[in-house]
Amino acid sequence: MLKNKKIMFAKTILITGSNRGIGLELVKLLAGQCEHLFAACRSPQDATDLNSIAEENKNIVVIKIDVTDQFTIDAAKEVVQNTVGEKGLNCLINNAGVLKTGENSINDVTAESMKSVYEVNTVGPAMVIKTFLPLIKQASSQVEGDGMNTARASILNMSSKVASMDDNKSGRAYSYRMSKIALNMLTKNLSIELKPDRILAVNLHPGWVQTDMGGPNALISSETSAKRLLETAAMFTEKDNALFYSWDGELIPW
Repeated sequence: MLKNKKIMFAKTILITGSNRGIGLELVKLLAGQCEHLFAACRSPQDATDLNSIAEENKNIVVIKIDVTDQFTIDAAKEVVQNTVGEKGLNCLINNAGVLKTGENSINDVTAESMKSVYEVNTVGPAMVIKTFLPLIKQASSQVEGDGMNTARASILNMSSKVASMDDNKSGRAYSYRMSKIALNMLTKNLSIELKPDRILAVNLHPGWVQTDMGGPNALISSETSAKRLLETAAMFTEKDNALFYSWDGELIPW
């Protein structure tokens, strides 16, 4: 099991939305298993559980990132850059996201709700990637050869199976589905643009998880989801670039 085995998922890692749910479980599992783990959230001062983990693991740095606030993204980049130096950032996990409930019909959708969800789920990750990309490129340049893998340089975007056109048989969740489909396209574009830099870009589906977003009736725990997500992502190579994987390693059709 991942948490009982010392692995090098990546030397330097940044996770957004790391104060609760899947993000917090990812931090727990990676604590002590990388050189630098940057755990980002909107309100670090209120992230009691996250701060407790960081106090016990000196490789964890808790930083403030509100993905809708470029000032916090820029400030976080300075912290990361000053910490990692020439090593760069090997892995960025865009985990922060939001779900607008109650959109069962087009009549339930408002322009305001769509814009707010899109800003968090799509625009936010894009701006985080844009800001930290020089550090990811720097990390990739430190590795000899043309091989691509998660440990060398990777961008992992937390999408959702509900963003699959092929899988959509029930409709509903308009803003969330649309924002995650746009996120998938962001990943696809990145996979093409960044291939010469040997940087992987992959979409991940965490499953229906027992979190504040997934609710108590969800199928799997956040711990199970996080563990399997890391096990799946740790195996990614060039053949997985631009693909869409479920937490359990299942390939999801677009």
